[in-house]
Amino acid sequence: MRASVLLEAGSVVMRDLDRPVPDRDQVIVQVAAVGVCGSDVHYFHEGRIGDFVVDEPLILGHEAAGIIVDVGEDVPSSRIGERVSIEPQRACRVCSQCKHGRYNLCVNMEFYATPPIDGAFAEFVAIQSDFAFRIPDSMSLEAAALCEPLSVGIWSNQKAGVGPGSRVLIAGAGPIGIVVAQVAAAFGATEIIVSDVVAERREQAERFGATRTIDPRAEDIATLELDVDAFIDASGAAPAVRAGIMAVAPAGRVVLVGMGADEVALPVSRIQGRELVVTGVFRYANTWPLAIKLASTGRVDLDSLVTGRFGLADVEAALDAATAPETLKAIVDPRA
Repeated sequence: MRASVLLEAGSVVMRDLDRPVPDRDQVIVQVAAVGVCGSDVHYFHEGRIGDFVVDEPLILGHEAAGIIVDVGEDVPSSRIGERVSIEPQRACRVCSQCKHGRYNLCVNMEFYATPPIDGAFAEFVAIQSDFAFRIPDSMSLEAAALCEPLSVGIWSNQKAGVGPGSRVLIAGAGPIGIVVAQVAAAFGATEIIVSDVVAERREQAERFGATRTIDPRAEDIATLELDVDAFIDASGAAPAVRAGIMAVAPAGRVVLVGMGADEVALPVSRIQGRELVVTGVFRYANTWPLAIKLASTGRVDLDSLVTGRFGLADVEAALDAATAPETLKAIVDPRA
């Protein structure tokens, strides 16, 4: 098969590799759509994210969907031909976190495009059968691929306790911020405030359901007395995190999604005095059925997030395009 391989920071090449062979519990998916994520861009430019370092060739891409073309011995052959969305992780299923249902925190996790596990910028991938979710015929394969960032949005809103009547502040109107806003609306939030320093991003947020947008350079969010029920940071910017915490009502929730500096100064007295719950997000667990339902019923619009399409030989161009302000989601089709 053909695959786009990251050799080192700044260097992506096409290679011919062996097509994967399924384990007993796996399926082989012919990849039809892969979304470009910020983590892919970071690996491409920096060669690492935190403790995860690219020290040998790596296939990027973890937002994936396609068609099952082969199955392992323990998987019914009737699954061949199914259109599926891939949950791109393999948990051990036996550690303490897995046993408690928090398999996203599995200490032995193998996650697509996280060294040393290869991702989906390739013609074929292997995944456990129960992590290949069949999608309805009405749902596009591009939308199926974007169930991965949608799952981040679902997990973030669940962590934030968003429900009918909630008032939510979201920092960052990039792809994740936009998805978080759409999920908040689907969960019943009645006020969805999105902040971003880029005008184009704020305009996009308004198109995707934000009831109000704020330019944090023009207005000091910390002093606006928003008193929202939840603040979800999708920016990773330290000033945005601090301002967002100051905008949360007593007993509210703060959810940190964006990846920024390893250490950030927080207004501890505010957190204590208002008994705020502050938590992080690390991927997701048990979100795919809901993601497919939200997308296939139109409660969340994933197809409109696609702002560019690229072939497998153009992965570097897709990675570059993902950094443009007007880009929401660049999609790679390995069949092209």
